[in-house]
Amino acid sequence: MPSALPVGDPVPDDGALPPSALEGLGRRPFGFYVHVPFCTVRCGYCDFNTYTADELGPAGGARGASRATYAEAAIAEVRRARAVLGDVDLPVSTIFFGGGTPTLLSPGDLGSIVASIAAEFGLAPDVEVTTESNPDSVALWDLEELRGAGFNRLSFGMQSAVDHVLKVLDRTHDPLRVPAVVDWARQAGFDQISLDLIYGTPGESLADWETSVEAALACGPDHVSAYSLIVEDGTALARQIRRGEVAMPDDDDLADKYLLVDERLGSAGLEWYEVSNWAKDASSRCRHNMLYWTGGDWWGVGPGAHSHVGGVRWWNVKHPAAYAERIAAGVSPAHSREVLDDESRRVERVLLELRLRDGLPVSVLDATGRAAVARLIDDGLLTRQPVERLVPTQRGRLLADALVRDLLP
Repeated sequence: MPSALPVGDPVPDDGALPPSALEGLGRRPFGFYVHVPFCTVRCGYCDFNTYTADELGPAGGARGASRATYAEAAIAEVRRARAVLGDVDLPVSTIFFGGGTPTLLSPGDLGSIVASIAAEFGLAPDVEVTTESNPDSVALWDLEELRGAGFNRLSFGMQSAVDHVLKVLDRTHDPLRVPAVVDWARQAGFDQISLDLIYGTPGESLADWETSVEAALACGPDHVSAYSLIVEDGTALARQIRRGEVAMPDDDDLADKYLLVDERLGSAGLEWYEVSNWAKDASSRCRHNMLYWTGGDWWGVGPGAHSHVGGVRWWNVKHPAAYAERIAAGVSPAHSREVLDDESRRVERVLLELRLRDGLPVSVLDATGRAAVARLIDDGLLTRQPVERLVPTQRGRLLADALVRDLLP
């Protein structure tokens, strides 16, 4: 959840959507994203919309921007979503709690938000309910309570298994904590567990990265996400690089590390299904992220959260205090929105679906893009499946941005 908000059009105080956005509602997958903007410390690389207790200060808490009152505000937005979307039958297929560190809220508070979504919309029989968690933010009893509250998938922010790499990232957990929390999660009844990794941290050698990948595999996860470090403007890490204290990640190093994780995860039985994501089988893919990548509808709850329904995208005010004030006043917390035209939606399909193992339908491309396909296949960047879908090769995944430039000139 990036901290910077784009510019867009005004949103009515009641948050009403144009009639065109409501057409087809219920015929596409529908999910909820719940943004929990609290962290104990701010990691030096992080550009997400998160706040520590010191950053919020006592005044922020007094205006309702606190952990203690957050669930109440989130539930009020869930009720607003029901009012805006009307009474169409809309069972929720996925719920994803991200942050921040969602598990800084109590399991009871997190469960109350899930319960409110169930009460307002109903849940699909196979609903996926995920929360992100830092390894040092939960114990066995927390995980047992989360499982009892309806959560069935966990995503742990492992990032690295090497102490000096974690230190550069300002991560606070002990690497030995990761296998412990995975074991506790299994004991609590979770059968879908994901680990998040980051590669390319300044000072991380290829051997360090190999150590982290092998440590992750030793935990027996059902899913792994591995992202290259992106140095965002305005972060502490960007300032360190600018001062020459640490080195900027190197493209060749990032490529070597991607190839290593792809090979090791593949050998262990986890197949890639999106450029940065691997799962042990189709049932272990993150269905919430698939909803994003394949044009589904979702409502984003919380400060800075983004939503998309029927080609209309909107985003909430950033600061937890401003969010709480709008909720308390009974008006939409949305800051701005945009209505996507057909061409914008086509471009987004190319950008997102070209990253998927399921591929991009050739029919989505315009004439110029289709003309480039044969050359990209000859160059070993794409394969063309019998069902007329284009899938990137491993080399194509490494050059995903270049692929997009060729297909969207």
